[in-house]
Amino acid sequence: MVLIGEGKFKYEVSGEDWGELPEGWEYKDATAVAVDSKDNVYVFNRGGHPIIVYDQDGRFLRSWGEDVFKMPHGVAIGPDDLIYCVDSGNHTVQKFDSHGRKLMTIGSKGRQSKPMSGYPFSAPTHVAIDPRNGEILISDGYSNAKIHRYSPDGKLIKSWGQSGTFEGHFNIVHNLTIDRDGWVYVADRDNRRIQVFDIDGNYQTQWVNLSRAACVSTHFTGSETTIYVGEYFAGLGSNSQGKDLGPRVTIFDVKGNVLARLGHETYGDAPGRFYAPHGIAVDSKGDIYVAEVSWAEFGQILPGKKFRSLQKLVKVCRP
Repeated sequence: MVLIGEGKFKYEVSGEDWGELPEGWEYKDATAVAVDSKDNVYVFNRGGHPIIVYDQDGRFLRSWGEDVFKMPHGVAIGPDDLIYCVDSGNHTVQKFDSHGRKLMTIGSKGRQSKPMSGYPFSAPTHVAIDPRNGEILISDGYSNAKIHRYSPDGKLIKSWGQSGTFEGHFNIVHNLTIDRDGWVYVADRDNRRIQVFDIDGNYQTQWVNLSRAACVSTHFTGSETTIYVGEYFAGLGSNSQGKDLGPRVTIFDVKGNVLARLGHETYGDAPGRFYAPHGIAVDSKGDIYVAEVSWAEFGQILPGKKFRSLQKLVKVCRP
């Protein structure tokens, strides 16, 4: 184990895949991770068992979702512990109970809207649930540049965003989260920033000096809200050994002040390094779970290599 981080954000990390996978199973790529109210951990992945559930100590509890998803991408858990899964290949968001019973589908399976038309969905990426009222926000990011806001029963309320680099525009709107005050934090991945909106889509501010911001998550401790951002590597082959280019995790307060950065070296297997943070979640103890699409990002560069897909960063100073 090694210690990474700074200030009150220090973590022990092993560099090994986390979770006791049954023999012969693999994640291939862990695309997203979420934690429920009991600190059970849900790993959405592209292996043969798309949803794998662990307790907080990594003990396997159950799996589900076999033969349900085409391209697992994003997962979120609402205040009622119901699970929302984004399938970018089937252009849907599906809602399940904790044992995989389907409760609702938003979108039509296999029916893609015209790219950049603004209509849902064209390869959606992530989903977030408003903790105040259960409304659903969906980032429609790969072939659209929109965020869609839905009622809890799946009725479209409004959409916002467009392609571009200006304020309120997106270049791969890849992930999003909502805090208790209704502020929406959007990982605008290839504009390398977090954009902040109100719930009606009105632009507020942006946080820059990021690598490729791929995922974002909120964590509440008492009255304090902290924002966690997972970032891809932003360098090129020629400067791949440079420092502070990602991949890494950056921790912010709600004003956009950097509280800590985890991972200063380039990509790799060593404890404290990452390959491709694609999903991030924080449990009640402040421990961080990082899902990585290591194979998708580096499989062609490093053929034949077995990659790590899921890390747990154990907080040293508990809240």
